[in-house]
Amino acid sequence: MTTRGDARGLRVCWVDTMRYTQPLQAGQARKWRRLTEDLGVEIVVTSFAPGMRPQCFREHARFIQWPALPLAPLRWLTAWLLVPPVVLWLIFARGVDVLIAHDPVIGAAAALAKSLARLAGRRVALVVETRGDFLKGFVGQRRMPMPGLWLGLIRRLAGYSLNRADALRAVSASSAGQLREFAPRKPLRQFMSWTDASLFQSAGAEQAVSQRQEVLYAGVLIPGKGIRELIEAYAKIAEEVPQVQLSIIGEAANRDYASALRRQVRELGLESRVTIGAALPQAELAVAMARARLLVLPSFSEGLPKVLVEAMLCGTPVLATAVGGIPEIVEDGVSGWLVPPGDVKSLAGKLLHALREADLDCMGENAREFASRFYSTETYLKHYGDLFVLAWNEAQR
Repeated sequence: MTTRGDARGLRVCWVDTMRYTQPLQAGQARKWRRLTEDLGVEIVVTSFAPGMRPQCFREHARFIQWPALPLAPLRWLTAWLLVPPVVLWLIFARGVDVLIAHDPVIGAAAALAKSLARLAGRRVALVVETRGDFLKGFVGQRRMPMPGLWLGLIRRLAGYSLNRADALRAVSASSAGQLREFAPRKPLRQFMSWTDASLFQSAGAEQAVSQRQEVLYAGVLIPGKGIRELIEAYAKIAEEVPQVQLSIIGEAANRDYASALRRQVRELGLESRVTIGAALPQAELAVAMARARLLVLPSFSEGLPKVLVEAMLCGTPVLATAVGGIPEIVEDGVSGWLVPPGDVKSLAGKLLHALREADLDCMGENAREFASRFYSTETYLKHYGDLFVLAWNEAQR
């Protein structure tokens, strides 16, 4: 059996579900440049386009994007139909060696391509990743008819992909545990997703944490993120901290939910105190985090949310729910605070404590120190290089 010692020369295909713009956002461009140049690999990314028009372009990696249809079931059906033939073509025409599936659901399409290639005499490696609870995440982002039926389908697809993978990757111990339930014998590696660490570390704060007057939420606007509960908790304490504003920024992935949030703000009479805005580019997000007194993430389910690490890299304390991998990165009372998911009373109490009584300057320094130890670009690159080699060697057995 031939084995590899490093990743140089491998051709890698990312089977993704993100939507990449042309040109790439600066942080994404740095990610793909570092992966290709530092590891010496060629990368092709297959993913959704930003809109209805398919597109292909090259920026450090080659991007092949299929249309993003307006309804989620149609988008996924498109992906499952297009991924196998596109990936098969890349395997035989472009010599792809390793497939990286963004999650176990899209991983089923990548696993089918791998199996078909094997029948044709070509061995390729498959890595299946997860960034959180993929069972809850798929139906939790939107209203789905017959959710039980969808969950059953997702379990079948996940089982198919995970049991045909050569290696697995998780971002936290909790997400690793979920993968282990499906594929207990597969080699697994755990490390955080990419973040443009230097951008957040260098974000200049104009004021000490204790002098800032803004509570920030940054993330997609979906029910699973607990934003309705955050607004309700803020309303309970708003009169006691009249100088503090609440800013909510993120993509309205669930438009009905985003509209309901705006209606909630109006009904509570908080229009002058609460703003809901669109997602920001990474550079602007870093600035927003660096001027926040506190970043709040009241999710019901998470893997290991990099938004918390990014805020901590800025020196901003965090308040989050004790779900998924969050307790692995937030030490309650030291670098931030933890509350139970969905507990509005507890959330309001911790918010008030953080805004009125806590030594936020010390908390911010603790947060920055931890995040700088926890994540580095160099460690991220090394982990992926090792993962490529591990998967390739496993596939050759």
